[in-house]
Amino acid sequence: QVQLVESGGGLVQAGGSLRLSCAASGRAFGTYAMGWFRQAPGKEREFVSGINWSGGSTSYADSVKGRFTISRDNTKNTVDLQMSSLKPEDTAVYYCAARKYIVHQTASAYAYWGQGTQVTVSS
Repeated sequence: QVQLVESGGGLVQAGGSLRLSCAASGRAFGTYAMGWFRQAPGKEREFVSGINWSGGSTSYADSVKGRFTISRDNTKNTVDLQMSSLKPEDTAVYYCAARKYIVHQTASAYAYWGQGTQVTVSS
């Protein structure tokens, strides 16, 4: 069982930056792949970025490549998403999710979810 709590969302102007953090509690955090997803009003939840259990492999949606960076610290049970050059279309609720070992880009593959944090990018 893993409990996830996101933080770091807020309102930012286009071109700005935000850093989201996800704190995990529970056992064996280091065996879980972590994903960041987002959901805008009226849209399906979509994959943003993922990092495998060791941090040795990362993946990104094409829409955020070169602008977002995911990282994790298995000693602190945290995973961060550094977001730069933000665009209004990045506005969404961002969710942290966990599944065993390997990243998957489909939301239904993740067993554990946080409550989400709102990111709003103004133009």
